[in-house]
Amino acid sequence: MKNKNDTSSISFTAHYTGFIWHHYGLSDPAFATAQGRVYFSLLLPFEFLARRMLGSDIKTTLLQRHALIDRELEKMIARHPDLQVLELACGLSPRGHRFTRKYPGITYVEADLPGMVARKKPLLESLHSLSDQHRLVVCNILDRDQSDSLESVIARELDSGKALIVISEGLVNYFSLPVISLVWQRLASVLNDFAQGCYLTDVYPEVNGHRFSGIIRTANRSLRIVSRSHFTLHFSSDELARQHVETLGFKHVNVFNPDRESGLVKARGGSLVRVIRAAP
Repeated sequence: MKNKNDTSSISFTAHYTGFIWHHYGLSDPAFATAQGRVYFSLLLPFEFLARRMLGSDIKTTLLQRHALIDRELEKMIARHPDLQVLELACGLSPRGHRFTRKYPGITYVEADLPGMVARKKPLLESLHSLSDQHRLVVCNILDRDQSDSLESVIARELDSGKALIVISEGLVNYFSLPVISLVWQRLASVLNDFAQGCYLTDVYPEVNGHRFSGIIRTANRSLRIVSRSHFTLHFSSDELARQHVETLGFKHVNVFNPDRESGLVKARGGSLVRVIRAAP
């Protein structure tokens, strides 16, 4: 029987994003799958139309969120050279491989559902990337009191005497706000036990005030169908996002809008993604 908390159907996006990272020089070619190449090719005409009509496209939002998360992670490593990193729903993210090569003092734990772990393990082994410093484990963020739960994985794999940063990229909008809020609340509680804890995530906000909100909602519905998920937009403003995350046990919350950040590729029609940095 399939675990009711198994959300592996969203791994469609893992192939596409994995190819994007490779295409723009952010990862080793090993992370670019044949499926990802197919999805990339199929979406090219839609990306072109999106840029013309919306002033943005999927590629732009992916590059914006990836760059912002990398930036904040590097800031944390500068303060804590022995930083521990846990990347949830890691998919085909190249970040663990890339950062452990660049920063040999950190510990990087990648986590995902069993299917993705089974797919990614031989990939990382082929790159001779896995070690005590760089590990890949099974974790289901919706499970409670199980060996693969968020709490169990953190207790087993990480040292509470050192700083920890938890990352989720391309994850939270696949869950309703009440569901992901419970996960955030549990995470805030766990991070509170560490010498220093921090959480980084991207989030796609609501588009009520956007000039092309109707088109964006249509694209959202299309993504739900293609990925067989319930992709949902959260928060009608950056301030509401900050306030909501603070109610869940995070005392220090920043919401980064790529439109107001330097050094990032810009969306002519305004950014459609935000990155949240939260610390208990």
